[in-house]
Amino acid sequence: MKSEPNQPVSSPFANVAEVEKAALTRMEKVISDLQHNMGSVRTGRASIHLLDGVTVEAYGAPMPLSHVATLHVPEPTLITLQPYDSSQINAIEKAIRSADLGLNPSNDGKLIRVPVPALTEERRKEMVKQLHHMAEDHRITIRNVRRDVNDALKKMLKDKLISEDDDRRSHDTIQKHTDAFITKVDSAVKAKEKEVMEI
Repeated sequence: MKSEPNQPVSSPFANVAEVEKAALTRMEKVISDLQHNMGSVRTGRASIHLLDGVTVEAYGAPMPLSHVATLHVPEPTLITLQPYDSSQINAIEKAIRSADLGLNPSNDGKLIRVPVPALTEERRKEMVKQLHHMAEDHRITIRNVRRDVNDALKKMLKDKLISEDDDRRSHDTIQKHTDAFITKVDSAVKAKEKEVMEI
């Protein structure tokens, strides 16, 4: 049942299609966030994304590494950082060292070299555990999106903005999206786990 044009609409959504679109958009953001987070999990290969979470105390404020240096991967086991301002070189090196990534940077006054050592079996297992936590957090977020959207649908039904059939159909659609996105989380994490365990 549609609302009358002059009836106040208390739902942020005009119809079921908008609700479903909002759910999809939010679930896609969860997957992007997961992929971004997994980029900082080390594999046996060097990647500038290993340093994504590292912040440097520069000019009185914490800044991401990419704002204070150019990062390169000249070879599979080495990351280099060229600071924009050479007076920041020690602060950058210290930030990488204290980021608990198991990396040991060194500098020659101009360039910071970060050798990426091969992962030990124990470290690989720790990283797989970390990936499983990440996956669970993102699964929960997807389920929370489902809950929020289902609450919005209930409210729309209560306010007689949608019919019971619309409500039922939309609940089914949202559940399908939820299952599909949880499967995406699982396969993304499995692929990353395989990369981490590869020697």
